[in-house]
Parts: sequence; C-alpha cells; structure tokens
Amino acid sequence: MKKRGKFGKIKGFVIQFIPYSEIKDLDSNKRIRKILDIVLKNNIIILQGRLRPEEETRLIGDTMAMIGHVKNFKGIELAVISNNKELNIFSKLRKKIANFFSGGDLGAITIIGPATIVKEIKRNPKKIELMLNR
Repeated sequence: MKKRGKFGKIKGFVIQFIPYSEIKDLDSNKRIRKILDIVLKNNIIILQGRLRPEEETRLIGDTMAMIGHVKNFKGIELAVISNNKELNIFSKLRKKIANFFSGGDLGAITIIGPATIVKEIKRNPKKIELMLNR
C-alpha cells in the first residue's frame, strides 16, 4: 500500500513485473491500454521482452496526447535494454528465429514509468540506473 505524505501526495511507488506471457496474446490496443492503466496508477513497469516498434511509437503518441488532459500526468519514460552484441552471423540468425517463434524479443527488458516518478533511465552493458524525482 502506498503511504501518503504531507498534503496528501503519494510518497511511494510500485514496481510491477510483467512477464511476456501475460501480453503475448493481446492485440496492440489491449497491450497499450494495459501498460497505460498501470502507469496511470504511478507504477513503474518492468516488461519481459519489448513492444513492437509501432507499439512503442503509439504508446509514446498516446501519452503525449494525454498530457494536459489527465490530471497530474506528465508523460512516460521508456527504455529498452537488449543484448545486441552478437559474435557471428549464426548467433544473429538463431536469435531472429527464436524471436519469430516466440512472438517477441525475449532477450530484452523494457522499463516504463510515469515521468512524475522517473526522471531518467540510464543504461549501459553492466547496469541500469533509474533516476527518480523527489
């Protein structure tokens, strides 16, 4: 449960993990709606895999359209962390075949959070830094 601080503002937040199996059978509209519903509750999402490029674009577009229309909503921060270092062409081919049959890039992790909580997401090969607003 989130605690309320001075002036009724929410002090805490929730980090919610969503396995790819939970969204793989949803169409694009339902995937985006599910993500937005979670983010609008001031939760940070860690999604196994990644959205399709057109879904990422639509998610960003939808959130931009909501700014100014949804109370206290200032947008989202989104980052995809993926291991893109492949040794040879056979590794790349194997990864593409696995992604095709699984329906998504399960070697990736997507982090999505409300901009009111997440200030910035920095990534490098060895760590992820999630900078939060105070």
